[in-house]
Amino acid sequence: MRILIATDAWRPQVNGVVRTYEKVAAEIEAMGHDLSFLTADGFRTLPLPSYPEIRLAFIQPRHVRHRVEEFQPDHVHVATEGPIGLAARRWCQLNKHSFTTSYHTRFPEYLSARAPIPLSWGYAFERWFHNSASGVMVATQSLMDDLAKRGVRRLMPWSRGVDTKLFYPRGERLFGPGPVFLYVGRLSVEKNIEAFLKLDLPGQKVVVGGGPQLDALKAAYPTTVFTGPKFGEDLARAYSAADVFVFPSKTDTYGIVILEAMACGLPVAAYPVMGPVDIVENGVTGFLNDDLRAAALAALDIGEAGCLNYAQAHSWRRSADQFLDNVVNAHAHEPNFIKLRLRTRRAAA
Repeated sequence: MRILIATDAWRPQVNGVVRTYEKVAAEIEAMGHDLSFLTADGFRTLPLPSYPEIRLAFIQPRHVRHRVEEFQPDHVHVATEGPIGLAARRWCQLNKHSFTTSYHTRFPEYLSARAPIPLSWGYAFERWFHNSASGVMVATQSLMDDLAKRGVRRLMPWSRGVDTKLFYPRGERLFGPGPVFLYVGRLSVEKNIEAFLKLDLPGQKVVVGGGPQLDALKAAYPTTVFTGPKFGEDLARAYSAADVFVFPSKTDTYGIVILEAMACGLPVAAYPVMGPVDIVENGVTGFLNDDLRAAALAALDIGEAGCLNYAQAHSWRRSADQFLDNVVNAHAHEPNFIKLRLRTRRAAA
């Protein structure tokens, strides 16, 4: 099977969307499928206001047509709602080519946090964008329920994974004796990081990541350790050196960092909101509470066994299989397409 993925989020950006497609693509290719990414690479770009590291491409219909004709995909997946995604979506509509989309980011909430744009306007755009697809891939049940209430149709489950060969407990103490409360992720206003940094907690707070708020937060919270971004082994060691992972965001749709923390044996403290409510089980893998401090302190008493068991059940291969099954379901009216999937699956086995 040949799959073209159109995404505005791609390297060198560092976020959950990019990480998801990197990992899933590797698994899908290992199964014998061919993937190609249509990204901003090679196009003139403009920095997104307030997100200068995210650049929006100036892409024309002929660019998409050329890439599609060159690759000849069996399926097109539109990952994001930016210029790349809009151009790929338009090509699929004009050529009556079935396509899927995915809902990664709660843009209506993000826009409302930065500008006086009503949520209703944002979700009107989301309905317009996604309802033309044969299926919309969504990470969690709570997000599916929310989007369904807002009028988004043909929702498909697509969970996330974690590399347990990289992320596992190491028993190191890189940040002192502790307890160490850790945050990993982008440092920007929608992540609600100050809700964590303002907490009166014993031990040490550690923040791993970069973003537009980094300098301001470092100046405002001098007793917190800010490491900057970490990747690979260094990131896994940071997780392993903490006692509790604190996830203060109220707008994320999933939170791959939660899975990475659990794989390293870290219980999670978070608000009882979309994303965490689908992943964190109170008393087993962490605690959810509207009082984030209470959740963080309670999580100190949780052992690592429940976290490790949960992480082991969420592989990137499982996520890739879900993605491919969704692609096939999007072409349910095309018997030859389903035969192609089955033939490729047998060859991979």
